[in-house]
Amino acid sequence: MGPYALLIFIPALCAVALVSSLSPPEVHRLTFFFQMGWQTLCHLGLHYTDYYLQEPPPVRFYITLSSLMLLTQRITSLSLDICEGKVEAASGGIRNRSSLSERLCEALPYFSYLLFFPALLGGSLCSFQRFRACVQRPSSSHPGISLWALTRRGLQILGLECLKGALRRAASAGAGLEDCRRLECIYTLWSSAGLFKLTYYSHWILDDSVLLAAGFASEAGQRTGEEGYVPDVDIWTLETTHRISVFARQWNRSTARWLRRLVFRPSRRWPVLQTFAFSAWWHGLHPGQVFGFLCWAVMVEADYLIHTFADACIRSRPLRLLYRALTWAHTQLIIAYVMLAVEGRSLSSLCRLCWSYNSIFPIVYCVLLLLLVKRKHKRN
Repeated sequence: MGPYALLIFIPALCAVALVSSLSPPEVHRLTFFFQMGWQTLCHLGLHYTDYYLQEPPPVRFYITLSSLMLLTQRITSLSLDICEGKVEAASGGIRNRSSLSERLCEALPYFSYLLFFPALLGGSLCSFQRFRACVQRPSSSHPGISLWALTRRGLQILGLECLKGALRRAASAGAGLEDCRRLECIYTLWSSAGLFKLTYYSHWILDDSVLLAAGFASEAGQRTGEEGYVPDVDIWTLETTHRISVFARQWNRSTARWLRRLVFRPSRRWPVLQTFAFSAWWHGLHPGQVFGFLCWAVMVEADYLIHTFADACIRSRPLRLLYRALTWAHTQLIIAYVMLAVEGRSLSSLCRLCWSYNSIFPIVYCVLLLLLVKRKHKRN
């Protein structure tokens, strides 16, 4: 990252200082606003370079922002654990010590957790308790690295990269969103989103392999009652589900669990909308991201009502199979629409997407949502 590494070290140092000095009831709120404020300033710097100066930002800056987003996950996860009493706060012990070396010893586990290198590259979010248990585990009980597990992941990545190359060649032969016509727009949407999904899948499997090689992708550090290690990707579920809500929970699973704990559960009103709005903030608040995540939130709300209504009305097996096939296709196309909006980021690419024929897919769900909400109010 070069000099951009300071954008990681500074918030990590400040977060450890806050965690080590604040009382448990107030540690989460202050660390949350500090970290999200710092990350937002960095994203605004990207906006200034990209949109105002019209200059391509350095690649190292993009890598730093990605690591900063992962650092935000661990800082907020740690502060929540302290606030909920899952991790004993070091603030009381540090106040009673005058030796600098003792204070540093108390803060060292926090530094290690926040700056754990493989986690700055990616991978499933690991809690502080699991991280500490894995680090303190005796070498004799350290799980061996399965050569077959790493080989299997390597073959999966190779297959995904080959599939991505074939799809890229097929997509390059077609028209873009700006000049596609009718059904051709559906193919363009599906193939473009497929390239993004295959890239995510291969990166997540690679991240999981790094954590596995480092000894953190096992159940050895799991505490009683704690959720075990879950890889970020389940390709089979993502590609076969006919429910947008299931796709949202299974897409980048550790991040989805983090958002559920951080935003969804504490929210008293409109938890789905608040969760996706915060996700847009966390990702950087680009125009396409704001539109894409808010559209995704509306689609999830529609998904709940549509499937509840269908489960009560559709009885015969042939109709259920037909319904499942149609909703699977519609779910995949809506997810592709959202993905192109989020990945496009800029206002110009968002306008091209919105004015294409593909907008019919989210519009159908929006109409069904309004009809079902109106029907629900009438029955009440």
